[in-house]
Amino acid sequence: MSARQPDTFEDGLLALLPRLRRFAVGLVRNVPEADDLCQMTIERALRSREQWHDGTRLDSWTYRIMRNLWIDEGRASTRRMQTFVDADEGLHIGASGGQDERMQLTDVDRALAKLPEEQREAVLLVMVEGYSYKEAAEIVGCPVGTLNSRLVRGRDALLGLLGEAA
Repeated sequence: MSARQPDTFEDGLLALLPRLRRFAVGLVRNVPEADDLCQMTIERALRSREQWHDGTRLDSWTYRIMRNLWIDEGRASTRRMQTFVDADEGLHIGASGGQDERMQLTDVDRALAKLPEEQREAVLLVMVEGYSYKEAAEIVGCPVGTLNSRLVRGRDALLGLLGEAA
């Protein structure tokens, strides 16, 4: 084991940050939450470093970590929503911070946000991130045929939504 390997791992994570952030924004559709998801992903990758095997794809490994964290956070959020008062109850309390007004989403972002999660995930991994069908299927944890179906349905829905926006 050479002394350079730890730096290679960390350098690899650093190089992946823009792609991870883009994927996170596509998954959660909220920039601050996406940044939190990126941070949790990097923290988990650093803590689980010994589980990554030199010579394997660091990007696929970190995307899988992010996806699993996203699923876990979604489940936790669902449980929290069942425990506390409905979010609409707080709409009339306090002043708006203007975050929603300042956030300008492109037509593509809006269309992506309307896709079901499975389709959006497939579109992001293959069409945005450039993964092969096989690699994306491994990240998501489904057969290649299933990923292909999700991608085709997602792409068709996306094209339809973008056609409506024009």
